Amino acid sequence: MAKDNDQSSEFEREAVPSSKLKSWKSFLGMYAGEHAAGTEFMIGPLFLTVGVSAFDLLAGLFLGNLMAVLSWRFITANIAVKERLTLYFKLEKISGSKLVRFYNVANGILFCFLAGSMITVSATAVGVPTGLEMPKLTDVMPNSVTWVIVVLIIGGLITWIAAKGYEMVSKAANWMAPIIVLAFLACGIVAANQLGIKSFSDFIAVWGEGSEPFPGQIKYTFWHVFLWSWFCNAAMHIGMSDLSVFRYAQSPQSGWTTAAGMYVGHYMAWIAACLLYAVYLKSPEAATFLEDGTAPPVAPGPLAFNAIGWFGIIAVILAGWTTANPTIYRSGLAFQAILPKWSITQATVLAGSVATLAGIFPAFAMKLLDFVAVYGFILAPVGAVIVFEHYFADRYGVIKNYAENKNVTFNKSVFFAWFISFIIFFGWSKSQGVFLSFLTLPAWITCGTLFIIFSKIYQKK
Repeated sequence: MAKDNDQSSEFEREAVPSSKLKSWKSFLGMYAGEHAAGTEFMIGPLFLTVGVSAFDLLAGLFLGNLMAVLSWRFITANIAVKERLTLYFKLEKISGSKLVRFYNVANGILFCFLAGSMITVSATAVGVPTGLEMPKLTDVMPNSVTWVIVVLIIGGLITWIAAKGYEMVSKAANWMAPIIVLAFLACGIVAANQLGIKSFSDFIAVWGEGSEPFPGQIKYTFWHVFLWSWFCNAAMHIGMSDLSVFRYAQSPQSGWTTAAGMYVGHYMAWIAACLLYAVYLKSPEAATFLEDGTAPPVAPGPLAFNAIGWFGIIAVILAGWTTANPTIYRSGLAFQAILPKWSITQATVLAGSVATLAGIFPAFAMKLLDFVAVYGFILAPVGAVIVFEHYFADRYGVIKNYAENKNVTFNKSVFFAWFISFIIFFGWSKSQGVFLSFLTLPAWITCGTLFIIFSKIYQKK
């Protein structure tokens, strides 16, 4: 058992003691910082590349973010406060140590790729004063040795903060969040002036009735925006990853603090960043790309610099940090569960190293809409196992924490529930060309339902 005075302990394999619980203010800063951050500088402009209309964007984001907040509050935070365990330890109790290793590997690596895309975002800001060539929307490989060096330096600094543990991650987010939010607001106001927006109708005209998507992108409707904005963080809420965060909460009410991230970050900041890109699209440089039939690059650093100068550069760097820090922290917890002899610090350094390596390749950032949909679809159904066990196990006579109680290392009920739901819906998406976010909730419900059914059958045997 870890002791309360052990500053290096993150309570990876025990319930968080009452002396370590945190008030809602700690989560407010963390969620505002994490979701008004580097991803927003990328996602906002990408909404213009998919030809979405004004109504579909504004209404879809409002309702999708509302569903995300409700998911955090009434599903994730409720269970986190009652269990006070990390996702990984809780899942091990249900699934068994061997099975959970596969999940932890997938979870840790996918989070590393997301953090890597944020390191890429920060690198675009450093590239402005150094004259670094920006990656294009279709780039996969790094375009210079200088780019690699910049990414390595930024990734090393972000990893150092994440390796300090939850206390440092939370403090960093609280310090950076107000600066970043102010920067997004300033960017939106300046970009609106540059676009000549003087009324709400002028604002709506930026998107209008929509347009044809850029080369290589698909057309987004209201349903694309609504479901994508709900499930872009599916791994965190219905996927239960944020059990690892809300286990520190004094009450489930802390789940409401996610609204700060959703409506400041996933609404105001996305729209502000979108306006920045709208300004760029009117430039001669962007016109050259469009005439050639290629998509103009999305580089947050130059976009912010064009609006608010050096403050924009600082904001983009910090924004990349505030997303990458908690993401690397989550990934470190996943790797530590795989490598129990490693300390959480060592596991987080490993996660940061993988994230930094991923950040060298700009494709993770440039294809962020697609990547976020994929990783949410893969990870969310596993969270259904925890949710359905919590709410339905007693009703249907299923043994809770079955692997721990029966000394099982590989719970077949969990594996087949996830595998079958994944094959059915991922196959449907590929064969019929269905947008993956449309299928995240059906896959989640199917996985949870199959888990209860298989558990009932398997446990009788």
